[in-house]
Amino acid sequence: MQASGPTSSSGPRDAIEAEAARLLAKLNSDPTPQEEADICDWVEADPRHAVAFARAEAAWEAAERLKSAAADVTLPSLPQIVSEEHQRRLSRNIMIAAAVAVLLFIVAAIVTVRTFSGVDHYETGLGEIRDVTLEDGSILHLNSDSEAEVRFTGHGRKVRIVKGEAAFDVAPDSERPFDVEVRSALIRAVGTTFNVRIRPALVELTVTKGTVAVHCGHDSERRVSAGNGAVIQPRSIALTSLGDKIVSQRVAWRDQMLLLDGETIEQATGEFNRYRKAPILIGDTRVSALRIDGRFHIGDSRKFLATLQLHYPVRAVQGEDGSVMLLYRDKEPEQALANAAL
Repeated sequence: MQASGPTSSSGPRDAIEAEAARLLAKLNSDPTPQEEADICDWVEADPRHAVAFARAEAAWEAAERLKSAAADVTLPSLPQIVSEEHQRRLSRNIMIAAAVAVLLFIVAAIVTVRTFSGVDHYETGLGEIRDVTLEDGSILHLNSDSEAEVRFTGHGRKVRIVKGEAAFDVAPDSERPFDVEVRSALIRAVGTTFNVRIRPALVELTVTKGTVAVHCGHDSERRVSAGNGAVIQPRSIALTSLGDKIVSQRVAWRDQMLLLDGETIEQATGEFNRYRKAPILIGDTRVSALRIDGRFHIGDSRKFLATLQLHYPVRAVQGEDGSVMLLYRDKEPEQALANAAL
């Protein structure tokens, strides 16, 4: 009877761990090249598979070490155990030794999982932008307060965006697809440049070079080419056609710039606050809807605040903690207006 292949990844955790144990046993019993390939495909198909397989390997290795250790243990001969008290002490010592062995196994399993999973973790602090060259030559750009996990193997390249915003310059490799996981979506690219931003209710995709394929929930796969984007929600993908101006605006952070083109002051302050430890706050609803244009460095909000006070009926009040409160300024004499701009 033909051996069954790996089971689906949709099963519960117990089923995945059982399958990992079965496949590990097959891997250690002279498998065929096709069986080895099938096992690798199963491990790469889902991060849960990789973790379960690593745990199974850890357990296997620990069991082998315990068997080797047991072979070297010489127990006292039966005549030497002359009293019940001695037997109780011996039983207690065996139980303690077993408990220590279990504890060592758990520690070894944790270390092995980390080693075999091979996940590299990258993150940025508030106001920090970081460029990371990955082992395949691809470049990961991380915006402020962002976090990503990277795992490369011989069969694939996987990145998971945990929070924030990231851009990718993907090195071509037809044998290893480049997959980016973000919330419930999977974005696949080969030799492409694109930007992914996690917003509170959606994920915003912008493609600047090449084409990516996007899959999310039960929605069919969508392809997004350069100059276009997508709004990704938990169960849907909406494609958007972007002009050059919007594309430039979305990726300007890579040059540490913020481009404003008719955004409201509320939206603009939200963008600046992504890079500030002490926020800019709006203390009057009349300020929120005012719209602003301009080009600003993300680390220099002083120019932004000066522009608001010079060209808009806005007054900026500095807080002791470094925060700034924006208030609406009613009409004032020209001299007062000039003073407010300083």
